[in-house]
Amino acid sequence: FLDRDAVLLVTFETMDSIRVRTHSDVPLGWDLAGEHNWSQLCLMSHGETFFRHRAVYQFFDGLVDEGFFDRFDRVVFYGAETCGYAAAAYSVAAPGASVVAISPQATLDPRLCEWDDRFLHMRRTSCTDRYGFAPDMVEAAAQAFVLYDPEIEAAAMHAALFRGPNLARIRCRHMGDQIETYFKRMELLQPLLTKAMDGLLRVSDFHAALRERKNYLPYLRAFLAAVQAAERPFLSAMLCRSVLRRMNVPRFRQQLSASNKALAAAGKSLPAPARLEVA
Repeated sequence: FLDRDAVLLVTFETMDSIRVRTHSDVPLGWDLAGEHNWSQLCLMSHGETFFRHRAVYQFFDGLVDEGFFDRFDRVVFYGAETCGYAAAAYSVAAPGASVVAISPQATLDPRLCEWDDRFLHMRRTSCTDRYGFAPDMVEAAAQAFVLYDPEIEAAAMHAALFRGPNLARIRCRHMGDQIETYFKRMELLQPLLTKAMDGLLRVSDFHAALRERKNYLPYLRAFLAAVQAAERPFLSAMLCRSVLRRMNVPRFRQQLSASNKALAAAGKSLPAPARLEVA
């Protein structure tokens, strides 16, 4: 816990994600809070524990009892994947907080999500007691944003369980399980969390940020791979032509040629490129 300004960023992170994500082995929240002088509370876990432990419940119960969150003008909870679940679940301890959760699970209860077989080692973990069902816990938030890739069936089904007038689901197609990584490397995560800390974050901010994908090669490669897997040469050619207008990437040039040949063999072709008329 870093006690600084009157706004508090609460992050949930795993030790593995910290080591992979940064060069200095410090939590993401430390980097963000340090640059803005925010107060910061970080909970770290060894492995994907979902922070489902009696000691964690008691820790947040203690914070509530002592009025810890009342000391701050604004509180933001953030986490990704299993940590996104924790950010949503424990946000109830600070009513009126904002929540930004990337690909969060709604629950581990097999009666509700037996279709999700990714975390079988956690099947015996109770999600029906304290801080259990994350969609119910975020009802106390002033606003909550759930980011997910609708192409990942399990992530989309969990996201669908989050609902309410204070909640917005942000679709991040073709980002897979790399949403946090993409946002961080495109230098979008910090500006979005900064807006949340200022109480100014809106759905339109995410949509504006997502438009930056068109210039981010890792995303474009993933998008191209998805289009190729769907065997859609016309869309593949349109994508490659769009990318090549902005940057010179041999892989996209080769794919454009291959897609044009496939279209010609089918008796089809791309429309002429749109031209801008200058008055």
